[in-house]
Amino acid sequence: MIIENSLPVLLSRLDFAWITSMHILWTPMTIGMSWLLFFMELAWLKSGDERWYKLNRFFEKIFIINFGAGVATGVTMEMAFGILYGPFSQAVGPFFGNILGFETITAFMYEAGFIGLMVFGWGKISKGMHLFATFNVGISSSLSAMWILVANSWMQTPDGVVLKDGLFQVTNWWHAIINDNFVWGFPHMWVATVELALFVFASVSAWFVLKNRNADLFIKLLKPTLLALLIVAPLQIYIGDSAGKDVADTQPTSLAAMEGHFHTYLPDGKPNTSWNLIAIPDVEAGKNLFSIQIPHVLSLLETHTWNGVVKGMDQYPVNERPDVWVPFYAFRVMVAIGFALFFVAIWGNWLRMRGKMNASELRKHPWFLRAVVFSGFLPFLAIWGGWWVREIGRQPWVVFGMMRTYEGVSNMGVTQEIVWFVGYIIFELVVWSGAWYFFTRVIQKGVNGIPHSDTLFQHHSEDHDAAQAGGGHVAPTFAHKPMMHSDR
Repeated sequence: MIIENSLPVLLSRLDFAWITSMHILWTPMTIGMSWLLFFMELAWLKSGDERWYKLNRFFEKIFIINFGAGVATGVTMEMAFGILYGPFSQAVGPFFGNILGFETITAFMYEAGFIGLMVFGWGKISKGMHLFATFNVGISSSLSAMWILVANSWMQTPDGVVLKDGLFQVTNWWHAIINDNFVWGFPHMWVATVELALFVFASVSAWFVLKNRNADLFIKLLKPTLLALLIVAPLQIYIGDSAGKDVADTQPTSLAAMEGHFHTYLPDGKPNTSWNLIAIPDVEAGKNLFSIQIPHVLSLLETHTWNGVVKGMDQYPVNERPDVWVPFYAFRVMVAIGFALFFVAIWGNWLRMRGKMNASELRKHPWFLRAVVFSGFLPFLAIWGGWWVREIGRQPWVVFGMMRTYEGVSNMGVTQEIVWFVGYIIFELVVWSGAWYFFTRVIQKGVNGIPHSDTLFQHHSEDHDAAQAGGGHVAPTFAHKPMMHSDR
């Protein structure tokens, strides 16, 4: 028998938290970068500007490293479901099995073919076909994110199922897939991938400008990237606010944890409308030991009214309340980063409007360039914070309101849990350090060694008797090999 608050349950949660936190470092950038690579390639084909081609080939190397790390860490996460959460995996099989099957067909298999064309197709297929392949990598990676968010959002707001004979049996596929949390959860995550990729591109570009290496080339990318962020950053803030209101309606205990909101009403009976800027939560005591509050802000954020009632922890049984510390501070880190990134976008576009967006002028504003370089790391922290809020805020449920976490963990002893935990830590750190090693190698090399597009997409003379293949004529590999004779 597994006890709810036992050490094996805690170790299972920590182990899976480590695995998902390391995996989510890579997959969002794969999704966002695939679309930015598509638009850079489109700009090259439309304008004929060789600089877009060089930038595309340079960032494609970063994309490939990131993609490989995402695949490696994704495999361990699939293993962890069965190893750490066997009963849960079995119970959700009727739903998850189909959803992950849909992802395999519409994303993995789809993406596998086109990513090969995108990476290895330069000069071997036509320019238009290569652009088409890159576009489909963006579509397939977004579909993958969609199906994963379907599964995770269903865990937050399970719908369209009944728990019968230990299995979640689907009664309405539409309601199960388009569940309440998915409606805002997926857009929030997808826009986060785009914002992340834009800031990574801007960060790398700013670093090259700061170091005065191919500065004019990377300014070419920095300008539209900052302009796009002026749209994407506030859009993400709006979507995040809408997602927060949805959490208030569908998962109020999670919202109470995010806000450190213990008491629904004040001692005089009036609604507790104050928003805690910072606090020292004490879950066992059911209150904040210390807090800095701003009156009415919580009601304005969650109900859009001056004195709206927002349910606190005191409205729910003690054994249904999540931990507060991590959701409370992770949420504030995420929000603070969201506004900080918006400020960086405004700063960059203000410099652009003043005619400062060129290499010589920007180097007179080193603090802006340093801020952009540093901003490349912030979206990763924001995504971590958002993910931790989702997962810890759902506790003590693995499927909210239907299956508690301790019911879903595998029946393993402490020693087994520690062995798996240490093994996963070592593996993930090896992948992480290896990826960063290759990232630094690519960035140090820069655009040096990237061949001119004419060397790939050119027409060879007809005396090679070549067969036409897309953008050029490629000679068959056997064309100049000695023929086999029958007299041998």
